[in-house]
Amino acid sequence: MLQNISENSKAVLFREDNGAVAILTLNRPSARNSLSEEMLSALSVAFDEISASKQIKVVILAANGPVFCAGHDIREMQTHRDDADGGAKFFSEMFDACSMVMQKIVHCPKPVIAAVEGTATAAGCQLVATCDLAVASTEAKFCTPGVHIGLFCSTPAVAVARNVGRKRAMEMLLLGDMIDAEDACDYGLVNRVVAKDKVVPTAMQFAETIASKSMGANAIGKKTFYNQINAPMDEAYTCASKAMVENMMIDDADEGLSAFLEKRAPKWRDS
Repeated sequence: MLQNISENSKAVLFREDNGAVAILTLNRPSARNSLSEEMLSALSVAFDEISASKQIKVVILAANGPVFCAGHDIREMQTHRDDADGGAKFFSEMFDACSMVMQKIVHCPKPVIAAVEGTATAAGCQLVATCDLAVASTEAKFCTPGVHIGLFCSTPAVAVARNVGRKRAMEMLLLGDMIDAEDACDYGLVNRVVAKDKVVPTAMQFAETIASKSMGANAIGKKTFYNQINAPMDEAYTCASKAMVENMMIDDADEGLSAFLEKRAPKWRDS
């Protein structure tokens, strides 16, 4: 069932629940699905709802139109140049809101898969990099082009640099050049490159496979992955060991291990 995130028939974000999979679709194609105040607010609400849901196990983030996401809404930003403070308050609130949305994706206990059919630039590239997995079309392109307009992509760099090597990240940030989907896959920015009409089906295959596993185990695993990934090795192992104990104590671990020994399929309780 397709439903608007808001009551507005022209909502900037749509949600469709397909079993245990929630598909969120950016819906500002005429504005290149840019991250306006309204879009960021809608994404924030959506991830709050999905994080709290007991039915949804996986999220797919897609977009309507030829552009996945062009980053921040430059027109909206520039209208605040005439504010008494030159726009400083608005810019601060906007970048904080964007950073909060990215962190909500990371902290969402459900894996999030980007389904990228078109270009993803600046904060749009950041959005792809922030998702746990990404499927891109052969037509998709990626870049962090802020240097071309005097606005270095510092916030996109946070997510991009956590996905690709430092030299690759700095090349993207300093040159601002567009890279194709195959290079994005080689860099580690996306997982798969497929034909455009296969992007959402491939993302759905990923989602359905993930949804067939224990939601409780996946939630612990995702949280631990991000908690340990940038920690020193000793701290990472301490974090991971505690997570393994936490995981062992949930019902699904008992069920999964018992099913393995009894040579049967597990019946997840998602707890």
